[in-house]
Amino acid sequence: MKGKADRNIRRLVPGLWTIFEICCRQNMKMNVLVINCGSSSLKYQLINSDSEAVLAKGLCERIGIDGRLVYQKTGCDKEITEAAMPTHKEAIQMVLDALTNDKTGAIGSLKEVNAVGHRVVHGGEKFAKSVVITDEVIAAVEECNDLAPLHNPANLIGIRVCSELMPGVPQVAVFDTAFHQTMPAKAYLYGLPIEYYKNYKVRRYGFHGTSHSFVSKRAVEFLGLDKDNSKVIVCHLGNGSSISAVVNGKCVDTTMGLTPLEGVVMGTRSGNIDPAIMEYIAKKEDLDITGIMNVLNKKSGILGLSGGLSSDFRDLSEAAEAGNADAANAIEVLCYGIAKFVGGYVAAMNGVDAVVFTAGIGENAALVREKVVSYLGYLGIELDKEANGKRGEEIVISTPDSKVKVAVIPTNEELAICRETVALV
Repeated sequence: MKGKADRNIRRLVPGLWTIFEICCRQNMKMNVLVINCGSSSLKYQLINSDSEAVLAKGLCERIGIDGRLVYQKTGCDKEITEAAMPTHKEAIQMVLDALTNDKTGAIGSLKEVNAVGHRVVHGGEKFAKSVVITDEVIAAVEECNDLAPLHNPANLIGIRVCSELMPGVPQVAVFDTAFHQTMPAKAYLYGLPIEYYKNYKVRRYGFHGTSHSFVSKRAVEFLGLDKDNSKVIVCHLGNGSSISAVVNGKCVDTTMGLTPLEGVVMGTRSGNIDPAIMEYIAKKEDLDITGIMNVLNKKSGILGLSGGLSSDFRDLSEAAEAGNADAANAIEVLCYGIAKFVGGYVAAMNGVDAVVFTAGIGENAALVREKVVSYLGYLGIELDKEANGKRGEEIVISTPDSKVKVAVIPTNEELAICRETVALV
């Protein structure tokens, strides 16, 4: 009887039925599979959109080599499976099998996966917001492959495999670059011949946009700022680091550029350098452009400054405390550089209401936060050292008398992707 009634409703009032379906979908709790697909790895989370709880998470490693699946249902121990993963298809199939297995599966069947949200690194100028994935979207992302040759093709593989293994399940692309598309031309243009921008789209794009968007919005809520009259600087500090200036919820500048190499000193990336250094070192070391780029991306940053000691800030801190001068200098270079960008963005926005630290180093390295803030006394910032000693917590680390608020807000890119996905499907 119910099926007959549904058909009658559809026939008699199709418009009403459409509205009814939309309302049902909006009120329905959704399980969103968040996929971050790399060239030889894949990170995933299954999130319940109603409670925003993580049902299961894990990663696939060494895809195309020998393969390794890490799976953890919330409340259970990690499960590690060594198995061949010749392609991403096998990897994603193993993820889906783990999510639905009889013993520790987070869901009973794939029918309980209502949508898939994909991290896509580069959307160029084509995408200023997240989009439902269609054939046209895939073609447009492919056109951006030259801007992110190591990332976009892998992201597309994940999209295509999910479409094959879960036909009919809506998919959404969430772009690292989208949040920064509100930057004005004065912020994104380089001092190069303008035809390089017009012909090849050489400009500043910025990255970590999903994190910057999530944290800047949360900062406004958490700190009680006026969302329509707010100036926030977000310091996303990890192995890859970027800083953004956000006015009234919109990015007006960011430190990463055409690629994630530009900006502050990072784990293994140089950040800003004199471009002529590339030619100078190439001649001294007999390196071609590939060799130089390998140095700048993989052998520089705090790893290079510390004499190859480590790209992990925890190792650097221990070495500095033990008297390693190179490690100590690397920390100083990092913090000084961050402070200079923060100061520059205060000038760009003509003021600031809050400075926020996030990501691995930003959330956990009290020393970095203290050293950065020590350069910002001219802003009337006063640090609460006891609060700053906390790790990984959402907390205000400035004193009540501080003229500018300073906070730590843990980022959650997977949750941000989930929210974007739900909003579109």
